[in-house]
Amino acid sequence: MTRHTKDSAHTMTSICHEEYNGIDTGIRLLGPAKLDSPLPFRAWADERRVPIHVDRELCDDFDEPVCLCFEAAGPRRKLYFDPRRAKCAIVTCGGLCPGLNDVIRSIVLEAHHAYDVPSVLGIRYGLEGFIARYGHEVMELTPRSVGDIHRFGGTMLGTSRGPQSPEEIVDMLERSNVNILFVIGGDGSMKAAQAIADEVAGRNLKLSVIGIPKTIDNDINFIAQSFGFETAVAKATEAIQCAHTEACGVHNGIGLVKLMGRESGFIAARAVLALKEVNFVLVPEAVFRLEGEGGLLPALEQRLAARHHAVIVVAEGAGQHLLDQRGETDASGNPVLGDIASLLQKEIKRYLKERGMPHTLKFIDPSYIIRSVPATPNDKVYCGFLGQYAVHAALAGRTEMVVGRLQDKFVHLPLALVTAKRRKLNIASDLWRAVLESTGQGTLAGMLPPGVAHADAQR
Repeated sequence: MTRHTKDSAHTMTSICHEEYNGIDTGIRLLGPAKLDSPLPFRAWADERRVPIHVDRELCDDFDEPVCLCFEAAGPRRKLYFDPRRAKCAIVTCGGLCPGLNDVIRSIVLEAHHAYDVPSVLGIRYGLEGFIARYGHEVMELTPRSVGDIHRFGGTMLGTSRGPQSPEEIVDMLERSNVNILFVIGGDGSMKAAQAIADEVAGRNLKLSVIGIPKTIDNDINFIAQSFGFETAVAKATEAIQCAHTEACGVHNGIGLVKLMGRESGFIAARAVLALKEVNFVLVPEAVFRLEGEGGLLPALEQRLAARHHAVIVVAEGAGQHLLDQRGETDASGNPVLGDIASLLQKEIKRYLKERGMPHTLKFIDPSYIIRSVPATPNDKVYCGFLGQYAVHAALAGRTEMVVGRLQDKFVHLPLALVTAKRRKLNIASDLWRAVLESTGQGTLAGMLPPGVAHADAQR
């Protein structure tokens, strides 16, 4: 355990260790690694630990910043599995996200070319592909078969939502003599990976389960930025620019853009900051009101009276308190969201009509375009590292973990840590403060943290 003391640049004292306040950063091993790696010297990670300063921007469990130590990602000198006899499987789960094909390709190329792994199986259509009754054929993945997939969006393996029996999944893995399973997916998929790992441990099998967190909403706990998020923001800004053009083209024009973000408003917040042409952004974390003091509609009326155009960006999960809650869930167990965009369109038209204010409202929903496009170059690089580091970790006998990037360092994180909760946008963070400054919507109700008055925020 290392204590970091005050210095001239920082007045914070923090402690760096593997467990803090119940948070364990240790990684489970299948057993001792005794085989020499076939790789030439490549900055061996071995037992190197990476200290990461964690604050409320990354995890709201901490009132004060702390320093946690994580196992560094990268190749090890000693391996647990003999690569020439290893058999891997890859599965992609949940919704589409830019970069899925890039991660698949990276895993296959690293396994074949760096380690000479003879077999990598592709499981078709998510967790259903493990279950025989669905009839999905398993694919053999080779460098040739994945050679061009990074040029396209989506996943060559297909995907599906919804849970499947961990027992049946592990049965299939046993029958197929799979040693390593890579699960690429979001929060629900990582929980499924944990359930599979628990079943594997219960049977005392030597099978590594490695997660690669994927979520376009950027809502995986302890993952500062998931792959595909940068691409999503880039495509979202294109939609916002179109909405701004439409709004400016007519008198009292309103551009309304709905973006992805069931429980977290990161895409909306980042896209707004990229353009600084948005006047109102609504996210699930900030509970706004439509009318009355601090209401959205009076503020919109004032904006149109002053500038004669406005742009509104809304995350899909925002404003659910204004809609009927039926308690329904989708195949992944997520609550079925009400249609906030339809409600806003109806209420905006009603409110302005009652006040005799002619207007034109244009609605844009680019959600399925955003999640289906190929990844940007930076995201491709990120996906490449994730795939490579996942292979390094698996062959060295790590399991029940994910590969993630924290503060530009690639590290190993326990599955239990990333599945503990969903990450949300902290409305007390610098990111949200910048959004409020960019839009000027700080006077709207619900935009500030509890206990912070508007006068306090303006000082």
